[in-house]
Amino acid sequence: MTTPCLLLRDLDVIKHVLIKDFDYFSDRGVSFGEKGLGNNLFHSDSDMWRVLRNRFTPIFTTGKLKNMVYLLSKSGDKFIELVDDICQKQKEHEVHSLVQKYTMATISACAFGLEVDTISDTHNSIFTKIDNIIFTPTYIDEIDMMYPGVLRKLNIDPFPKEVPEFFEQLVKTVIEQRNGKPTDRKDFMDLILKLRQDSKLQGPKRTEKDNETSLELTDDIIAAQAFVFYAAGYETSASTMAFMLYALAKNPDVQNKVIAEVDRVLAKYDDKLSFEALNDLKYMEKVFNETLRFYPLVEPLQRNAKRDYKIPGMNVTVRKGQMVLISPLGIQHDEKYYPNPEKFDPERFSSENSSGRHACAYLAFGTGPRNCIGKFLDLTSFIILGNC
Repeated sequence: MTTPCLLLRDLDVIKHVLIKDFDYFSDRGVSFGEKGLGNNLFHSDSDMWRVLRNRFTPIFTTGKLKNMVYLLSKSGDKFIELVDDICQKQKEHEVHSLVQKYTMATISACAFGLEVDTISDTHNSIFTKIDNIIFTPTYIDEIDMMYPGVLRKLNIDPFPKEVPEFFEQLVKTVIEQRNGKPTDRKDFMDLILKLRQDSKLQGPKRTEKDNETSLELTDDIIAAQAFVFYAAGYETSASTMAFMLYALAKNPDVQNKVIAEVDRVLAKYDDKLSFEALNDLKYMEKVFNETLRFYPLVEPLQRNAKRDYKIPGMNVTVRKGQMVLISPLGIQHDEKYYPNPEKFDPERFSSENSSGRHACAYLAFGTGPRNCIGKFLDLTSFIILGNC
């Protein structure tokens, strides 16, 4: 009762699929509708994705994130107060749900410009109900797994109406609060509202023969991006941070090095958590990368063939519409690429140890044109929490 897929293990073949011959595999094969929340960066098909990615990529540059460090740090300070309070009352606490409070607050601030106090709020926040709906598996997920593409053909939205209504209202509220124009918050909604001032978004032309693709940045399109910023942003960061804290607890030698680096860098920058200070935490970045090597969050990566594709050097053809799967977990725990793979060792990501590694041996954020657009936001949030 499932559609056959092809699992790729050879890194050179994976490089062809994800990078060199990307145009054959530019779809993830998870689109579910041409309206509503389906028009987001993750789920959209190739044509819409190219327009969105072309215009949204500049929003996620390190320069733009630099302006948001104060929002992340502000949430970090509140989070430390919460942790201090908890430690006075109890010796143990479930970490993942605790860290979620921090990441939900940062995404609310950076993506929507909302000061949602999910950290000190001991009751259900306004996002809790939506969170439960989004991340609770349903029979619709199983149907799409058995028959890839059926949701798009039937134009079925996998989420109940409360979800699109919530994000549409959220975007409408923020736009009204800002009178439809960017403010001085320098968050993602400001950057999106700046794009919105253009009548249409233009997509890149791959060849001279291609027609230019354009898209009107309506409130529905903005709501779809708000949905994916939230769903992909807060939970992936929370899970990564929870795994990191677990790994540090199991490896006190690594934990001590992290603490020593944080103390040294903060002393260098007069105890101010600036963007420059974050960039100086080189060992912390290695810990981040090793955490995602050990515990990759997206499993598996998948791509859908847009047309027949003969794998170079092999007598194997991927047929149009067939799904190919790639396992970051399998690759990143393969001793061919990572000796003693079950050991947590951040030094795998030193320049000396990583310089000769295959480009597709580390796929925590995917690779190629359709890699994770929010990599730098995840890294920045992670390092700020590490400092906390």
